[in-house]
Amino acid sequence: MSFPDFSMRRLGLTAAAAIAAVAFAGTAAAQSMVVRSTGPSAGKYPTGTKLKSTDKLTLAAGDKVVLMQAGKTRTLSGPGTFGATGQIQANQNMGATVTRMLSTGPTMRSRGGFSRGAETDTPVNVRAPNVWLLDYREAGTFCVVDPATLMLWRPNMEGDTALEIEGAGKKATVAIVDGANFRKWPTDSLPVQYGVDYHLSGAGLTKPVTVRFTEMGTVPDTVEGSVDMLMAKGCAPQLNRLVDAMSETEAVGG
Repeated sequence: MSFPDFSMRRLGLTAAAAIAAVAFAGTAAAQSMVVRSTGPSAGKYPTGTKLKSTDKLTLAAGDKVVLMQAGKTRTLSGPGTFGATGQIQANQNMGATVTRMLSTGPTMRSRGGFSRGAETDTPVNVRAPNVWLLDYREAGTFCVVDPATLMLWRPNMEGDTALEIEGAGKKATVAIVDGANFRKWPTDSLPVQYGVDYHLSGAGLTKPVTVRFTEMGTVPDTVEGSVDMLMAKGCAPQLNRLVDAMSETEAVGG
């Protein structure tokens, strides 16, 4: 199934710029930023913390901190003391991963989810292939690039299902048919409004999910800029999706 088309009149070069930033960013000592922090010491190194090249992080057992430096991620696991900057390596999939996750264009081709047949992942563990797709399992604030092209996504392509959406005093039902995991947000009957809670139910959800939209505006042309904006706007599900995807492409020992 092809990735859905998005309007790209003003955002066509975003993914290309992001991949260029990853491919050509220097490896010299640069400022690092905490993009995820979990464990006993999470309060010492909250997400968004900027670190100088001379800073040290002292982690306890169970701590895990993901740093972004020069367009790449570096995962630190405690216990131990680590420099804020260091040589970062990424496997050959890093550039393609960043491009795929941040692209707003129609050039990508992806099934985008769980397909029929034997797979190593189950649908619950499958991640949406792009940060601008609304995975309706994820509650929280969602940054919208263009309300007119907002796409809903499910991890499973099997079976017909119906997603119930209620918000701003209106209701809509979105039917997703067998063999598809993309469906456009029902803008005709339920236009996207910023700062409004939308309650989603059905479609395999074990409990209702509440989503609130915020305007993304112009998408930054670097992965660091995208991370900064997602943090600033509180779009945690999308930030986590991007960080997860990038962390998986870290080279062993990098």
